[in-house]
Amino acid sequence: MSSLKSTFIQHLDISSSQLENILSLSLNDLLKSPQLQQELNSLNIKILKATLPTCGAVLAQELPPFYHWLKNELGVKRVPDTPDHTTKWVIGFVNNQESLTRLVELHRQVPRPALEASIPRLVDMFAGVEDEQTRQEWQKAIAVLCLVLVVASREQERLNLAAS
Repeated sequence: MSSLKSTFIQHLDISSSQLENILSLSLNDLLKSPQLQQELNSLNIKILKATLPTCGAVLAQELPPFYHWLKNELGVKRVPDTPDHTTKWVIGFVNNQESLTRLVELHRQVPRPALEASIPRLVDMFAGVEDEQTRQEWQKAIAVLCLVLVVASREQERLNLAAS
């Protein structure tokens, strides 16, 4: 099993077969799916909001080397200059100010292999958070957001293949 799939299974309440089914969905079907709604509804928004400073500190420390890795190792061309963009977006999502479709729009240009390779490392940024509940909630939140990105990226790849 790939590191990507094991990341999703470890941090989300889904089995391997459920994950395979989810990954084959269209973005629209995923956004309407009871499984995604269950994952989103199971996020402890109270803890996430209370620990936004923790998230911000982790992202401020971990994102610059992550962005460097994306750009130099994975060849992603459009990488934010600072962690502010990602931190503001995650905070906006937790505060219901950003949408999943906007998240997808912001990441459309990231090649699927780079996107999928980066997710385990992104989720793992929170591994050093000492409080277990805080760590688990942030890893789960990032994993569910990344699941949406993977489904959108795979759908786009299928559409591109069908059009060629």
